[in-house]
Amino acid sequence: MTEASPQPASPTAVVIVAAGSGMRLGYGIPKALVPLAGAPLLLHALRGAAGAGIARQICVAVPEDDTELTELCRTFAEELGELAPEITVVPGGETRSDSVRAALAALAPGTVHVLVHDAARPLTPSEVFHRVAEALERGAGAVVPAIPVVDTIKSTAPTEGEAAAVAAEVVTGTAVREQLRAVQTPQGFDVAALRSAHELAATWGPEQVAAITDDAMLIESIGTPVYVVPGDLQAFKVTTPMDLHVAETLVAAQG
Repeated sequence: MTEASPQPASPTAVVIVAAGSGMRLGYGIPKALVPLAGAPLLLHALRGAAGAGIARQICVAVPEDDTELTELCRTFAEELGELAPEITVVPGGETRSDSVRAALAALAPGTVHVLVHDAARPLTPSEVFHRVAEALERGAGAVVPAIPVVDTIKSTAPTEGEAAAVAAEVVTGTAVREQLRAVQTPQGFDVAALRSAHELAATWGPEQVAAITDDAMLIESIGTPVYVVPGDLQAFKVTTPMDLHVAETLVAAQG
């Protein structure tokens, strides 16, 4: 980064969730440490978040007892020098919600908006960060980037009785594809609203918490409208070895 980008009028932070195990990638190390084009996924995510120029603070939730990711964040901040947003590292929890809650508690006083991002989406373009931040500035309490779903999506149920010998599941319905969106990160929120949603979730049982797959779903539970802005195909989540291969190909193509 050679020059600072204009920041939103409202103090804005970015939370990067980097506490996942990454078992499906098969590396035996935290997912955020898995190498992509010679650099850990988290480093790519940090570069994207800082390069977007919207954050006064970047708070990273790492696995408990971590040392490598914490050192990576410290080195990254030193390399950026005076142009760096404040880089804060917090130990994450057992669930994604626990990690986000820990990061929210570490945000600087006066922070108005927060973008919650996944380290596993290392190639998210700056434009996606800008769209989310701009929607928050225009008054949204919650906003997500999303792309249209191109596959036909069907709901299913387990088969029973004699039908189980045919197949394990049967179709129960087909969703209207035109109304479906695949949601990405960063997801943007009014800090006070997101904290309220997480305080409510802290009172829930394990099954109810496990059913929450992202912060937008959580904030829907307190009645806050969630707005949608265009996402980007490059903001895909690296979950499987094939995803990592695609990411490697994209980085190589970008030179």
